[in-house]
Amino acid sequence: MRQIELPVRVYIEDTDAGGIVYYVNYLKYMERARTEYLRALGFDKQYLLGQDHLFVVQQVAVNYRLPATLDDQLRVVARPARRGRAFIDFEQAVLRGDDNLCDATVRVVCVARATMKPAPFPREIHDALPR
Repeated sequence: MRQIELPVRVYIEDTDAGGIVYYVNYLKYMERARTEYLRALGFDKQYLLGQDHLFVVQQVAVNYRLPATLDDQLRVVARPARRGRAFIDFEQAVLRGDDNLCDATVRVVCVARATMKPAPFPREIHDALPR
């Protein structure tokens, strides 16, 4: 699977005092899309929580372009762009229609639960990701 698009509606709790989506909520939307991407590959949260590994965000580069507002219907895209033995770089975007509201590159690193040091992704996950 090359990418996933997750529909998201903007609710009042997503907005700030100015009526626009609070900046950190775009990152929450992106987290959901990455979770759904892995779920679509067959790796739900129960599976992931049962592993000796954790997936942690190491780095985020975000560009905020246009504001989203109350009741907007958004699409959140997650697409793996680059990967190594212990990391995946996701290209992500939050879209309203054809408008790119926010885009980011998010590096997710696999770490050993016991040591919190980088570790190779489990073979089944590594093999399920597109090349």
